[in-house]
Amino acid sequence: MTSPARLPLRRDTSHRVVAGVCAGIARRYGISRSGLRLAFVLSCILPGPQVVAYLLLWIVIPADTRGR
Repeated sequence: MTSPARLPLRRDTSHRVVAGVCAGIARRYGISRSGLRLAFVLSCILPGPQVVAYLLLWIVIPADTRGR
C-alpha cells in the first residue's frame, strides 16, 4: 500500500471546498485537510500573495479524476 507521503500531488476533487488545492496538499503530506484550510484562511490576514499562490496552484496542480 502506498503511504500518503508517496502519493503524487493532485487536487483532491472529491474533498474540495473551492478547487481541492488544500485537500490535495494535505493528502500528499498526510496532514489534516481542515487544519491546512484553517492555516490558509488565517494566513490571508497577513499581507502577502496567498490568494495569488492559491490561484496559481489551482492552475498548475492537475486534478485527481480517480475520486469521481
